[in-house]
Amino acid sequence: MRPEQLFDLSKLSINFEKPLYDLHEIRKVNPQRHEMEQLTGIVHIDHSIQGLIGFKDVTDDEFWIQGHMPGFPLMPGVIMCECAAQLAGFYARKFDLLAGDFLGFGGMSEVRFRLPVAPNSRLVLMAKVVEVRVRRRAEFAFQGYVNDRMVFSGNMIGVPISRDSKVEI
Repeated sequence: MRPEQLFDLSKLSINFEKPLYDLHEIRKVNPQRHEMEQLTGIVHIDHSIQGLIGFKDVTDDEFWIQGHMPGFPLMPGVIMCECAAQLAGFYARKFDLLAGDFLGFGGMSEVRFRLPVAPNSRLVLMAKVVEVRVRRRAEFAFQGYVNDRMVFSGNMIGVPISRDSKVEI
């Protein structure tokens, strides 16, 4: 069953050409760089429902174009999920929901891919806090849209990661 849209874009005044936070401002919060930067801008934040809207302009220069799929490039689902995670991570870090030096995936559920995303698309991303265990974990609902059509949705858990954590290999 298709989830209800997190935000009704027709009722919001959003200017994608003048985001609240552009890539330069996102970099002050999110640690991803180079080919792993998956947000172009953040255009709306609603603290009353702990939600936000951002976007990723999908270009012909994406690192996955050549190999996924040759001659018919489609944005990989894991990259779509990474876009949503970076949006949720921005909110969690910017507004101090979690401790730690970084925000990591704690899990994902109910993820559904409905339509493909191709180069030269604007992927509009929405995320909303579902539950927070202050400084321990945050669960978000997320959705992605291209041309007002839902292309994917799901839920994710973000967890704090500290530089001094022991990592076993």
